[in-house]
Amino acid sequence: MHLLFSSDEVAPGEGLAVLDELYTTSEHPMRMFAPVPEKFRATVRSLDLAAVNVVELTASPSEVVRTPRLVRQADPELSSVLVPLRGRVGLGQAGREAVLGPRELALYDSSRPFELRLAPGGESAALLRAHVPRALLDLPAGRLDGLLGTALDGRAGVGGLLTQFLAGTAAGSAAYSTGDLARLGTVALDLLRAVLAHHLDAEDAVPEDSHRRTLLLRIEAFVQRNLHEPQLSPAAIAAAHHISSSHLHRLFAGRDTTVAAWVRGQRLQRARRDLADPALGAVPVHHIAARWGFRDHSTFTRAFRGAYGMAPREYRRSYAPR
Repeated sequence: MHLLFSSDEVAPGEGLAVLDELYTTSEHPMRMFAPVPEKFRATVRSLDLAAVNVVELTASPSEVVRTPRLVRQADPELSSVLVPLRGRVGLGQAGREAVLGPRELALYDSSRPFELRLAPGGESAALLRAHVPRALLDLPAGRLDGLLGTALDGRAGVGGLLTQFLAGTAAGSAAYSTGDLARLGTVALDLLRAVLAHHLDAEDAVPEDSHRRTLLLRIEAFVQRNLHEPQLSPAAIAAAHHISSSHLHRLFAGRDTTVAAWVRGQRLQRARRDLADPALGAVPVHHIAARWGFRDHSTFTRAFRGAYGMAPREYRRSYAPR
């Protein structure tokens, strides 16, 4: 996770003012208060999982407040799930109050004022917060309002899966590649949808279009992981996702391309990137072609010329240092 703020890195007694400024000027403006400002201590770390942003906040007794004026100032239309890791955290929104202990959950919304109270009466608290654009949840917005500011079970069932996933992902983030982060974001979004649908008793309310988009995301991630495999065909992709080839082609019908053409385009993009990389200047062109799943060099050359208007060697020369 990336360190966004640490009171250890600012002048003594200035931590609250610096973090308050950071929050106030963000795209999701909030205010930070503490009963004893000069003794305020906090650490903020962040991890982006594609569309899902995870933040770990550890702080001494304090409050995070989003007022009606700040809502009017900027609203990114986010839904957020809150998971205390240590200590108690209070959440107030939509006229409801919840006091959460470790591995409980609560939902809050950027379009409404809210208050977060960290470590009320305690020494410190640690929490995870996951932001996701509300539109990606594909759940009835009016019914989600009924869950705001209420404690949800995060110890068992789908709630337990979500809290374990978020805590484990945050703890192990140093080992993730860029591709891993996108795939983990898909998992986080699926789990959050499942938790909310469970509490709404609305599993059937998740639109079919949402299932389609989720499946497409999984297929895209699978293809990106396996572009180097020459055997990566539409039939192999369909089999890996336990669907028929005709179903796979229907999923791609709205993209004005075929599955095979899309895979070929992804391979060509990766090859083009490698050809433009000076660090790979000594790697033969046919090795780069094979690296991205092209069995035959002449086939690669024709496909590359058709896509980019020049042969691979010409393209590489155009990027060679002068």
